Amino acid sequence: MPTIISHGIAALALGKIIAFQRLPARFWILAVICAILPDADVLGFAFGVRYGDLLGHRGLTHSLLFALVIGLAVGGLLSYTTPSLRSAWPLMVIFFFAVTASHGLLDAMTNGGLGIAFFAPFSNTRYFLPWRPIEVSPIGIDAFFSSPIPVLWSEIKWIWLPSALLAVTAQYLWSKFGRRKADT
Repeated sequence: MPTIISHGIAALALGKIIAFQRLPARFWILAVICAILPDADVLGFAFGVRYGDLLGHRGLTHSLLFALVIGLAVGGLLSYTTPSLRSAWPLMVIFFFAVTASHGLLDAMTNGGLGIAFFAPFSNTRYFLPWRPIEVSPIGIDAFFSSPIPVLWSEIKWIWLPSALLAVTAQYLWSKFGRRKADT
């Protein structure tokens, strides 16, 4: 899996795509939380849940159904509690679905683990993408800090730099074309 830092960076970059207006801090905080939330499944190890189980790591919480439920809940709640976003609730739901689903997508691009159960709970079959350039991060802080350089370098190259490019491009396009639309 990429580190939770990289999942958060990807979420912030995706947020810049829809930053058609100044968005409240809670939008950005929720985006990062949704992007890292699927890894809450590692808590199951302490309770005897095995990696390959439906509730194991990269199982149900990495599925598209989980992302949809989170997208509906968080996007709907944020839209409901933020008057300036009420009319954008469908976009908020889609965004929070995409941010949550991006976690599984990035994990499916790693070179380790058992794959992602994208279709859980209907199927626990695990999948990887055909292109897997991201170095898998070991589970656990001690394991990570035993050799963080290859993992971080891989994430900088394959997640951080593309995310920065996406964010800068989105910001440029919004500044160039978003203002013209508002001026007319």
